[in-house]
Amino acid sequence: MCKHPAMSPHRVVVLVLPDVVAFDLGVPGQIFGGARDAADRRLYRVDVCTPGGAPVRSASGFTVTADRGLGLLDEADTVVVPGVHDPALLDRGELPDGVGAALRRASARGARVMSICTGAFALAAAGLLDGRRATTHWLHADEFRLLFPQVELDPGVLFVDGGDVLTSAGVAAGIDLCLHVVRADHGSEVANRAARRSVVPSWRPGGQAQFIDRPLPRATGDSSTATARAWALEHLDEPLDLRALAERARMSVRTFTRRFREETGTSPGDWLLGQRVDRARRLLETTDLPVDQVARHAGFGTGAALRQRFAAVLGVSPSGYRTTFRSAG
Repeated sequence: MCKHPAMSPHRVVVLVLPDVVAFDLGVPGQIFGGARDAADRRLYRVDVCTPGGAPVRSASGFTVTADRGLGLLDEADTVVVPGVHDPALLDRGELPDGVGAALRRASARGARVMSICTGAFALAAAGLLDGRRATTHWLHADEFRLLFPQVELDPGVLFVDGGDVLTSAGVAAGIDLCLHVVRADHGSEVANRAARRSVVPSWRPGGQAQFIDRPLPRATGDSSTATARAWALEHLDEPLDLRALAERARMSVRTFTRRFREETGTSPGDWLLGQRVDRARRLLETTDLPVDQVARHAGFGTGAALRQRFAAVLGVSPSGYRTTFRSAG
């Protein structure tokens, strides 16, 4: 999908619909605009269009103006539809005139089509998600299912990469999806630079759970599991069990497990697995260590165990991950 760096920048067109979410609107320009090669050349060009080229009112009260209408989608390599609060779309699945046809036309000629948050309603209304797995903001999952039962909705993940059609969950998950696309197009080094430019985490896997209405208590001092977590990160290559972590926090196993979930939203075991996968991922990206050695450094013990976990968590093998993210740069 991505063009060779020597060619013109990859054309990203952001389609702005009524009641667009301001945060979502800014994400593609920030992330794709911040993706540069080693010579600091822009790798993407980001433009904006609206239905009919007319001004569009945002959900935040300001007006978005664009130089072009829907015809700009015919020139896009990638189309991004930010989230909206428009009742016509969210309640009735209705798109402005011409939008559905323009999205279908862009997809049919090979453009990559992406949505952020409730932008998935637009892709579904255009028929681009029929029979596909997709996601959107968890708050709107019930409405989405009622309007688009033909879509396999997974509201529990940050984003879904369907190859030519991609969807993300609410708000900040759009950042994760855009960085994922940059990483797939140009490799980890470029994506990491773009993330640092925007001062955001460089990588969260698409399968990571959305943060669903789970307010966390403020944890300080002896009541926090933070010390145990910090210690665990320094000893990922060693055998770690729940009792050892609880002892580090000076808590009983039962109290530690409860506090850990309150503070992180997940169990100690799942958190530890995520940290080990993340370390293995970074080693695969940045070193030439054999898979068996990566497994030992990340605390999986054997290459077979690492392969099993990578397949379960990321859907790829360690060697496949390394090939994708070290060769793309």
